[in-house]
Amino acid sequence: MIHSRFEQQSDISVTDPEVVVKAASQEADILTLMAYIDHFDQSQPAILPVKTSDRLMMVKTADIILADIQQGQLFLYTATGVIKSKEPLVHLQKRLANPDFVQVSKHAILNLNHLFTLSDSFSGNMTASLANQVKTDVSRKYVKSLMQSLGI
Repeated sequence: MIHSRFEQQSDISVTDPEVVVKAASQEADILTLMAYIDHFDQSQPAILPVKTSDRLMMVKTADIILADIQQGQLFLYTATGVIKSKEPLVHLQKRLANPDFVQVSKHAILNLNHLFTLSDSFSGNMTASLANQVKTDVSRKYVKSLMQSLGI
């Protein structure tokens, strides 16, 4: 159970408070709490404009299942279909500004809200099964951070 308390300290600005998290060790739930605090005042867009080769599409952030780079193209797998763009993955991730989107390989980020299962794959990698029969590999480099995002 998380307990909070307020301590007034006049030398700390009201608009830029300092938050300290104290615990016996830095477990996954503590990291999740700290990430939540760090992103508390950042607004997360509900609609994301995505530029395709011939138009600008408004995509609901909640509908994005997976963003994957394949042969230099960004493929956005959504609840309604697949959208192709030339946007770099790192740029998209910054625009999303949402802890529900987790990088799972050098070329992919997934939306945790659309994750159904994780299964072991070869050499420490995993396979993520997502909504709409979308699957992606989770490289072993990113397995630990994905597990932390899931609170495991």
